[in-house]
Amino acid sequence: MDAHDPPRPASALTGSLEDLRTRLTSTRLPLDAPGATAARRELTLAVEQLDDYVLPRLRAQGAPLLVVVGGSTGAGKSTLVNSLLGEHVSVPGVLRPTTRSPVLAHHPLDARWFSTDRVLPGLARVTADGPQAGGARALRLVGTDALPQGLALLDAPDIDSVEVANRELAAQLLAAADLWLFVTTAARYADAVPWELLIAAAERRAQVALVVDRVDPGAEAVVGDLRRLMDEHGLGGSPLFAIPESALVEGLLPLEAVGEVAAHLSDLGADPDARDAVVGATLDGVVDDLVRRTLAIAAASDAQVEADARLRDVSRRYADDAVARVAAATSDGSLLRGEVLARWQDFVGTGEFFRSIEQRVGRARDAVVGFFRGKPAQAPDVEQAIAHGLEAVLLDAIDEAAERTFESWRADPAGAGLLVGLDLSRGSGATRGAVAEQIRLWQGDVLELVREQGADKRGTARALSFGLNGLGVSLMVLVFASTGGLTGIEVGIAGGTAVVAQKLLEAVFGDEAVRRLTTSARERLEERVRGLLDVEAARYVGQLDALGTATGEGDALRGAADAVERAATGDRSSPTPERVRIATTAVELRGATHWREHGSQPTAAVPEQVPEQKHDEEKPSLWRRIFGRRDQA
Repeated sequence: MDAHDPPRPASALTGSLEDLRTRLTSTRLPLDAPGATAARRELTLAVEQLDDYVLPRLRAQGAPLLVVVGGSTGAGKSTLVNSLLGEHVSVPGVLRPTTRSPVLAHHPLDARWFSTDRVLPGLARVTADGPQAGGARALRLVGTDALPQGLALLDAPDIDSVEVANRELAAQLLAAADLWLFVTTAARYADAVPWELLIAAAERRAQVALVVDRVDPGAEAVVGDLRRLMDEHGLGGSPLFAIPESALVEGLLPLEAVGEVAAHLSDLGADPDARDAVVGATLDGVVDDLVRRTLAIAAASDAQVEADARLRDVSRRYADDAVARVAAATSDGSLLRGEVLARWQDFVGTGEFFRSIEQRVGRARDAVVGFFRGKPAQAPDVEQAIAHGLEAVLLDAIDEAAERTFESWRADPAGAGLLVGLDLSRGSGATRGAVAEQIRLWQGDVLELVREQGADKRGTARALSFGLNGLGVSLMVLVFASTGGLTGIEVGIAGGTAVVAQKLLEAVFGDEAVRRLTTSARERLEERVRGLLDVEAARYVGQLDALGTATGEGDALRGAADAVERAATGDRSSPTPERVRIATTAVELRGATHWREHGSQPTAAVPEQVPEQKHDEEKPSLWRRIFGRRDQA
C-alpha cells in the first residue's frame, strides 16, 4: 500500500485552485438576475468540491481511496455495504430517520485520514461506539479489518430522500468521492433523479461504477437496457454489476451475489497504481468541471453588474425626469397663477405704480423707492404664496419619480426582490419637511443674491434698505418666467406679473445685472431640487449599495479559471512522482474469493466493449487502466 507520504510542497495547480477558492468565496450573487438561482447553486457546489475533495486530495495524495455508495431510497446500499464487509456497519431500511448519519467504513490504520476535517470539513465526526449526532450533519466513522488499508466505503443518504437536507448531503458526498458506486434496482433503474446525477457525473468524467440490485430470474434484459442507457449518456466505459434477487442470511446478501463487486473493489484496494489512476482521472474531471463552473459563475457575476447598473439607471433617469419637470413648471409662468398672482397683485397694487413703471427708468426708480416705503409688509405674503406653489410642484414630482421607479423595479426580477417589505412607491415620510426646508433656504439664497448685487450698485442703498424683501420677491417671480424670454402668452397667463417684476428689477439694477441674477437664482433652485431628488433616489440606490453588486468578480474569476486550466495542463504533462510502497497482507472483501473460485453468475454483466472516449483522448478509461484493457485503435 502507499506510505503515508509527508506533506508535499504546494504545486502550481494547488496554488491556483486555492486562489480560485478565494475568488469564489468572495463572489456574491444577491440579485435575482436571470440565471442567478442556478449560478448560486453552481457557486455552492464549486466551493464544496474544492473543500470536500479537490484541495484535500491534492494535499494528501496518499490518502485512502474513497468509494461513495449512493443511490435511491430502498435500493439496498446499506445492505450491499454490510454484505461486502461481512458485518453490520450501516443500518438498512427504506425509511431512514432524518438524524441518521452517513457511515464511512475504513481500515483501523486509516482512521486518521478521516477523523480530521481533511475531507468533508463541514461534517462533524462521530465514532461507531459514540453517541448519535442528533440533528447535526455528521459523518459516522467505523473502523473494520474487513477492508484493505487504502480503501474506504461511505454509505451515503438517499439521493431522492423526502428530506431536502438528506438529498443535498447525498449529492455533496458523491461529489467528494474518488469513485462512485451507484446502486439502483431492476424496478427503478430508469428513474429521472438518479440519471440527473449520473449524467452530471458523465459530463465531468467522474469515475462511476453501477450496481443494479434485485434482478429477478428471467429479467436479465434489465441489465442490457441499463447498459444501453449508460452508453447513451456517456457512461459506456463504466462497469456494471448485477446482483440477483436473493434471500438475506442474517441480514447479508449471499457470497455469490456480491462476489463480483467484492472482487473488483478488492483488486482496486490491492493495487496502488490502480488507485492512483482512479484518483487522477477523478481529479482531472473535477478540475475541468470547476473551470467550467467558474466561467458560468463569472457570467452570472457580469449579469449582476448589469442588473445593478440597470436598476441604478432607472432610479437616476426618473430623478432626472423629475428635475426636468420641476424646471419646466417653474419657468413657464404656470406658477405665477392663483395664489401667487393674487398676493403679487396685492403687493404691487395698480394704477399709479404701473403707470410709473411704464415711464422712463429714472422715474420708475423713484416710484420703486416710494412703493417699498409704503408697502413693505406685503412681501412676506408673496414669498409664502411662492413657497406653497413651489412645494406642491416638488412634492408631486418626487412622488411621481418614486412611483415610476417602484414600478420599473417591480417589473425587473432583479429589482422585485429588493422591494419586499419596503414602502418605496411614494416619497418618504420626511419628504414634506425636507422640501419646505429647501424652499426656505432657496428663498434665502435669492435674498442674498439681491443683497450682494445691491452692495455693488451705488445709488441703490436707500432702495435696498426699504425694499430688500420686495426686490427678492420680484426676482423669485422673474425666475418663474421663461428663461427664453417672456412671451405674449406668458404675459397673458400671469397678468403681466413677470413684466412688472422685470421692469422693477431693471429700474434698480439694470438689464445685464437682472439677467445674471435670474440665472444664478434659477441655478440655485435647480441645485436644491436635484439634492431633494437625489435623497429620494438614494432610498432605492441604497439597497444596491448595501449588496455591493456594482463591482463584480467576473474578470477576476475568469483569470483564476484560466490559471487553473494552465496549471492543470502542466500538471498532467508532468511525470507522476514515485512514492514508496509498503507490502501488506492482502485483504479481500466478503465474496471476492468465492467469485474468483466459482466464476460469474448468470445475471452478471460487465462492459465488453468501450466506445471511444470523447474527452481526454490520450488517457485510457479508468477500468481499462485498472484491468489492463487497451483502447480500440
